[in-house]
Amino acid sequence: MAELEPVADKATSYFYALLFIRNPDLRALFPVAMDTQRDRLFKALLTAARHADDAVTLTTYLSRLGRGHRKYGTRPEHYPAVGECLLAALARYAPATWNEATEAAWVRTYTAISQIMIDAAAEDEEQSPAWWQAEIVRHELRTPDIAVVTVRPDQPYPFLAGQYTTLETPWWPRVWRHYSFSAAPRPDGLLSFHVKAVPAGWVSGALVHRARPGDVLRLGPPAGSMIVDHSTDNGLLCLGGGTGIAPIKALVEDVAEHGRCRPVEVFYGARHAGDLYDIDTMLQLQRAHNWLSVRPVVSDGPTRGLSGELPAIVRQYGPWPAYDAYLSGPPGMIRSGVDTLVGIGIPSHRIRHDEIGGLMAASPG
Repeated sequence: MAELEPVADKATSYFYALLFIRNPDLRALFPVAMDTQRDRLFKALLTAARHADDAVTLTTYLSRLGRGHRKYGTRPEHYPAVGECLLAALARYAPATWNEATEAAWVRTYTAISQIMIDAAAEDEEQSPAWWQAEIVRHELRTPDIAVVTVRPDQPYPFLAGQYTTLETPWWPRVWRHYSFSAAPRPDGLLSFHVKAVPAGWVSGALVHRARPGDVLRLGPPAGSMIVDHSTDNGLLCLGGGTGIAPIKALVEDVAEHGRCRPVEVFYGARHAGDLYDIDTMLQLQRAHNWLSVRPVVSDGPTRGLSGELPAIVRQYGPWPAYDAYLSGPPGMIRSGVDTLVGIGIPSHRIRHDEIGGLMAASPG
């Protein structure tokens, strides 16, 4: 790994070139433009290899990945082709450390990786479709660059409050992006997402500025572990930054539906007061439930709420010895939030978040 790191870009390019030359039919599984995610599959394989000795983590991650890859059209016969090209790229760009023993270790590791993914996909195929078609039934522009998109899936979609899915638009085939559900499961089966258009964001830009009711999206399977533990009476400490408030809102609804009075403290952060696009909804929930407290936090500019950085404000209102923590928002906010919460005594096993990065960013599209 140390030898490969300085030339990772070259190794990645060689891997894909070899894969598509030897197996041109596999090119159709990937987006037309691969510049933003071309290294995801390669990095996923390397990351999985690093965790080869952690069977629990590896199996959990790879099983989810195997189920998720069904939506790309991945089949068991594709795995050997990917493995051959992976080993060829490693041999070419790590010549100083590549030998028979290294190759044998990688063969064993890749065999284990692929089998876990194949088995998970086969099991999932017996009970779930590879993807769901979902028609947009409502498109609400909250700010010039944030929309709440509500869809009706073509068949029941099983998920838990706090989870997320991958989503593909008709304008960017095979380009999938992660979005959290902004509501707990509803009797009418509708699903809602909060989408912020980001610079050069293909999917987010299309969903905010181009999508309209009647358009049909595709959804991958639900994923994520940021769910409420209903076996405990611990309070919930929730930090939501920007559109990260979406799954936090779903968690609040989930607590309400279970009917147990547990204290829920929500800190809703944004850069400017005008960015608190869902504050009215959250305050309405607060008025409906006496166990819920919602505190808006603004880092820049004037505000009628709290002013400062979200983790620092949370620290001021602590300690939180009897609370489970939930964080959702930009990666930087999650990192600083976790550091703050651990620093004030919340055990790491009681801090939940789904930062879409590292292992979880691994997918062809």
